[in-house]
Amino acid sequence: MARKRSRRSRSAHENHDRWLITYADLITLLLIFFIIMYAMSQIDIKKYDTLAKSLQLEFHRADSIIEMGSGLEGGTDVAKYESPPPSASPSPSASADLEAEIARRREQALQDVLKVIETYVKENKLQQDVFVGDTPQGIAIRLSDRFLFDLGKADLKPDARPALDKLSSLFTKLDTTISIQGHTDNLPIQPGSAFRDNWGLSSGRALSVLRYFVDTRKLPEKIFEIAGYADTRPVAANDTEANRQKNRRVEILVVRQPEGSA
Repeated sequence: MARKRSRRSRSAHENHDRWLITYADLITLLLIFFIIMYAMSQIDIKKYDTLAKSLQLEFHRADSIIEMGSGLEGGTDVAKYESPPPSASPSPSASADLEAEIARRREQALQDVLKVIETYVKENKLQQDVFVGDTPQGIAIRLSDRFLFDLGKADLKPDARPALDKLSSLFTKLDTTISIQGHTDNLPIQPGSAFRDNWGLSSGRALSVLRYFVDTRKLPEKIFEIAGYADTRPVAANDTEANRQKNRRVEILVVRQPEGSA
């Protein structure tokens, strides 16, 4: 009886370890399977490159590139069917740099105009009748009415034309708006005047300056704008003749473009 129990125990132990053989076979088969899959997954770079170019050209052309060559394995003349270059689209940083450069050049042009006018005024001793300054809005050129017009009239004096000629030669170099603004004192218009009130006088004087630039000097109309403000924007109190003389003026503003405009 003891011998039979020992034989059964030995047999049970041997049967318990046999699954390791099957497990080892399974692992071996899985290893082989993954090796095959890995080998199949390797891409022929040359073929892939040819295929990619073919697909790209097919999307950009109506005819087929494969008909013009020897297929994916052959020497297709890809250079003959180059795809169109991508549209130029500047990056945000490049656009910002371009805008900054345009603004810098425009500002430099304004400063050049300022220097030239200051020199002209000084050389021709026009300090009493012509004032030029740099303002946040732009380069302001203030012309006294006694320099431009007779009292209560809007016809340009001949003596004013050389100065306007000098300004017109500078305006042709600018890429900006030029605003011509007429101003008067607060005294009412005298009877018999061609104008009903100071609104008409200030507007008429601004228009006369505009007409000289456009009709005589042949500057483009699109760069100008005009306005008549009558006595609503004085630069001095209208309490003395000297102060009223300051208020009777035509201002030419070479407009500084707003920040960020092109």
